Amino acid sequence: MNMELQTSREPMPLSGEAIRLMNYIDDVAVTLRRVLATVPTLSAEERARVAEHLLQAKPNAEDVAQALAAK
Repeated sequence: MNMELQTSREPMPLSGEAIRLMNYIDDVAVTLRRVLATVPTLSAEERARVAEHLLQAKPNAEDVAQALAAK
């Protein structure tokens, strides 16, 4: 009789709210891909201004990651 101990559990099902948030994150990723696809069309000055705008945007991904990591 071969009995194996299962040490890994199935992941807990996500709530609708968690799935919705993950979909929002996917939407942001799509938007960033569009931004990246357009960057080569910008002049150096435009790239600098867009970069500054991106750096000043709040909340940003780091803010969200910190909120998710908070206990």
